[in-house]
Amino acid sequence: MFKTLKAALLAAACVPVMAVAQDLDTMSAAELYEKAKEEKTVTVFSLSSRIARVEKAFEAAYPGVDLIGLDLSSAKQIARVVAEQQAGVHAVDVLYIADAPIVLRDLLAEGRVHTYVPPRVAAQIDDGFKAPLLVHRLSTKVLMYNEQAYPDGSPITNLWQLTLPEWSGRVMMVDPTQRGELLDLLTEIALHPEEMAAAYKAQFGGDIAVDSDLNGAGEQFIRNLFLNDLVLVSNSDDLNKAVGTKDATNPPVAFGTYSDRRDNEEEGWALQVANDVEPANGILFPAVLAVADKAPSPAAARLLIDFMFGDDSADGGPAFAPFNVPGDYATRTTIADDPDSVPLEGLNAWTINTEAVAEHRARIADLIITLQ
Repeated sequence: MFKTLKAALLAAACVPVMAVAQDLDTMSAAELYEKAKEEKTVTVFSLSSRIARVEKAFEAAYPGVDLIGLDLSSAKQIARVVAEQQAGVHAVDVLYIADAPIVLRDLLAEGRVHTYVPPRVAAQIDDGFKAPLLVHRLSTKVLMYNEQAYPDGSPITNLWQLTLPEWSGRVMMVDPTQRGELLDLLTEIALHPEEMAAAYKAQFGGDIAVDSDLNGAGEQFIRNLFLNDLVLVSNSDDLNKAVGTKDATNPPVAFGTYSDRRDNEEEGWALQVANDVEPANGILFPAVLAVADKAPSPAAARLLIDFMFGDDSADGGPAFAPFNVPGDYATRTTIADDPDSVPLEGLNAWTINTEAVAEHRARIADLIITLQ
């Protein structure tokens, strides 16, 4: 009897909170703005430093609402949200985050974040990008090279070439134990054993022999890549400088972010995507927007998510401008890709299977630890 009463009381206590959230979910941007002005601030953890440009545009569009943007990697966001909420602290409103397999498992499934789809743009986003997580854009971890040093195109046309002696110590990656997107990349490679085996045969002319403790050609590639003196760095700036600096002699290649090419002119880089690569040049992965549980500014949180999907112009206007660059792909169908981008349908990258990656990434993480 006591347990039944307790459950009923808990259920009743949740009704007002759920009702408020549902009411906010159906409001227009104008209605949310009226409530957001009362909340005054909105805090977002962002996987991208470009949130600083969003901040300026948002505050110009919605005077009286202060956007506080904190640039944090996806791994740091997850760790911080879990730690804070376990301590009863609810300080962030919005997460702009990658590492979707872990977001699904550790945040969404645990009720630490909630999916909100702005009514204004709901019909312009494919269903697969609206649930279980709302995908703002597709980003990349793909093979990048220096187009000035290699004017005839990428020096790599098959992933297995990265395991050859001439590329020993000349392939780079941000440490996958520190950046979930790179661990997702390696896991996705492992999940394509048949394609990796076919690519091996195309490169070397014979069938691959897989070590007895490994599951398929993808895992064998990971081992061979690490054993070929793969260079791990702590951040993408160091990687981009090493690969892309103009006038570099014999520069390395790297698994990096295609959209970093946007900084070529400013930084003096010559970064370019290697797209003609068997069986794929890397991965497309989702950049997700979610409302934190018990967000202190729930209306402003939803207003920000609505805003970040851009206006009704072909390029998304100032709200989406920071992300409308070569190598970023909007999920809102009305927004056209940057004309300098390889068209999404022509980008030779695997789109990660979020559920499968979530299931297998721990095994790949263990393999990597033995190789470092």
